[in-house]
Amino acid sequence: MTAREETVRAGRRGIPLHRPGKVLFPDDGLTKRDLAHYHRAAARVMLPHLRGRPLMMLRHPDGIDDGAVVQKHVPDHFPDWIRRAEMPKEGGTVTHVLCEDTATLVYLADQACVTPHRWLSRADRPDHPDRLVFDLDPAEGTGFADVRWTARRLRALLEEELELPTRLMTTGSKGLHVLVHLDRRAGFDAVREFAADVAGLLAARHPERLTTRQRKTERRGRVYLDVQRNGYAQTAVAPYAVRALPGGPLAVPVSHDELDDPELTPRRWTLAEPGDRLEKDPWHGLPSRGRGLRAARRRLDAVRMA
Repeated sequence: MTAREETVRAGRRGIPLHRPGKVLFPDDGLTKRDLAHYHRAAARVMLPHLRGRPLMMLRHPDGIDDGAVVQKHVPDHFPDWIRRAEMPKEGGTVTHVLCEDTATLVYLADQACVTPHRWLSRADRPDHPDRLVFDLDPAEGTGFADVRWTARRLRALLEEELELPTRLMTTGSKGLHVLVHLDRRAGFDAVREFAADVAGLLAARHPERLTTRQRKTERRGRVYLDVQRNGYAQTAVAPYAVRALPGGPLAVPVSHDELDDPELTPRRWTLAEPGDRLEKDPWHGLPSRGRGLRAARRRLDAVRMA
């Protein structure tokens, strides 16, 4: 073992960490070692959101200021004990990582995978998502207060009018994700169409504050209701993942009550200061059963026709 390598224990495995002092976050001095130790500490709460899902790895081998390597296919040098899933794509297949244990999380840190992005479906039924996500993205002329305002209205529409329980998550960047757990009966086309119709209805109710327009020049002064992630092989940032931004902010679940906390910001928790996010589950007590969209679609159509 040299000074350029050390071992991090992860369950029954010892994961070699190469160049552990490599600085990944130059403004903060945070290193590959810091990322690996965070992944090990976060594994208990992070792994339930990753298991069974193909991952897209956002790697920064030379630090976050030097651009990202977007990697889907598992390289040949990955050890055999890391699980894989071969997923169909147009004209072929792609073999993705499945992150099933703490050792894999630590190994991804050694590969400078700062941010794992997960599929919204599981590898056993890749065409049928069990997550629906609305990405609330503040545009020029808006801020996080506008995002929180939007989240309240979207939650009210989904929960009170469509009877779909929601979960909230900071993105670690600028906005919030509002998620719905699904029962995997609907395919991606139906899920994306449903999400687009929900977003369209909410934007029509508040056209001065919300938009579904994809062009940034058409969003000024309004929060963008982004539903584009709801498609086959599309990904969303995983809960508890580190973002490749100064300070190493985390994408973390938040409770419904925290939406009214004036101290809530999308970058409140960080790699160096995760606070209580790794000890308590803000989603504890929320309905765990995935919901179907048939009844919700009927309710949505009735609301739109009213």
